[in-house]
Amino acid sequence: MESAAAAAATTKPARGAGGRKGGDRKKSVTKSVKAGLQFPVGRIARYLKKGRYAIRYGSGAPVYLAAVLEYLAAEVLELAGNAARDNKKNRINPRHLCLAIRNDEELGKLLQGVTIASGGVLPNINPILLPKKSPSQAEKASPASKSPKKA
Repeated sequence: MESAAAAAATTKPARGAGGRKGGDRKKSVTKSVKAGLQFPVGRIARYLKKGRYAIRYGSGAPVYLAAVLEYLAAEVLELAGNAARDNKKNRINPRHLCLAIRNDEELGKLLQGVTIASGGVLPNINPILLPKKSPSQAEKASPASKSPKKA
């Protein structure tokens, strides 16, 4: 009996972080994991605080903002990936980003005043500048347009 008491006295009790008594600490769960997002909710909350955009804001504001930013990023990346695949490339470059944004109506309107470095412009030739068809080419192109002669 004496040996059991001595063994208990020599072993130190398990201590948690910061010297608190108790069992093992639980693994912390980030706000991004709770919200089911990839973008950092905590970092966006910190930027909102430091930016002084408002005196106070709700706890849902950084979650909502992170979700919106994640959606926009996913949309742009998907369209740019499609543009890269159309050009037979495996890597997205600024040209693919520019083509993706400018060809999409809503993204083009959102990023109307944005210049993408090394992005270039959409290929576009004004129809007035194209060479006119000669009369012989016009006849060959549309023979069905003439009305058949009546007998």
